[in-house]
Amino acid sequence: MKSLKEKLRLNELTVGSWVTLGHPAIGEIMARAGFDWVVIDLEHSTIDISEAGDLIRAVDSLEVPCLVRTTSNDRDQIKRVLDAGAAGIIVPSIGSKSSAIEAVKATQYPPKGTRGVGLGRAQQYGFKFKEYFEKKSKDIVLIVMIEDAKAVSEIYDILSTEGVDGCLIGPYDLSCSLGIPGEFDNPLFMDALASVKIAGESLGLPFGIHIVEPNIIELKNRIEEGYKFIAFGVDIRMLDVACRNAANYLKF
Repeated sequence: MKSLKEKLRLNELTVGSWVTLGHPAIGEIMARAGFDWVVIDLEHSTIDISEAGDLIRAVDSLEVPCLVRTTSNDRDQIKRVLDAGAAGIIVPSIGSKSSAIEAVKATQYPPKGTRGVGLGRAQQYGFKFKEYFEKKSKDIVLIVMIEDAKAVSEIYDILSTEGVDGCLIGPYDLSCSLGIPGEFDNPLFMDALASVKIAGESLGLPFGIHIVEPNIIELKNRIEEGYKFIAFGVDIRMLDVACRNAANYLKF
């Protein structure tokens, strides 16, 4: 069975989802639903490192890759969630090649990187450190988030960084950076998406987008447009939409 790293290397389509609620059952439900991967969001949630560890364990126990979106390009936090068993990292607000290189180094052990050596769950608490160091650590996935106009202008340099496995567009932050918050049909926003798409296709690297609202039609459209790494929905929006649809139906 192919690892997520290999699927990304082959530029295959993968679709995952997003967790912001800090209960392991949420991660387990999403993993059982059939997504290719599940993201634990530390940037825009109240999930702490201990809760993240429990969520990683719940997702990983079902043999679904668990990624963590960190609060920032923070090598200490990256180290901790990788030691907890995360299959990879999604780093927000990568705006230059230098910041992409910094993120890559944080996921790799010396001499290539700066990741400190620990004996956590990922290494089976030391029992399989050698196996992890020599094999499993090589499958760590690194996705960089494209969230502002500067990142779009430097997209080729960012995506050509060795060790970057793909990118994910954060639509709300990107639209805000362009001065058109939430205007996803605005030509400025669409031009920015096109720039990322062209760069990804020319470099043969998976490019993705977060479809925040759980809209199946948009998912279909993004797949047809060639996006290969798609985050579909987020737990709080899925819950809200389902509840409101039922409540609105009852009002008739």
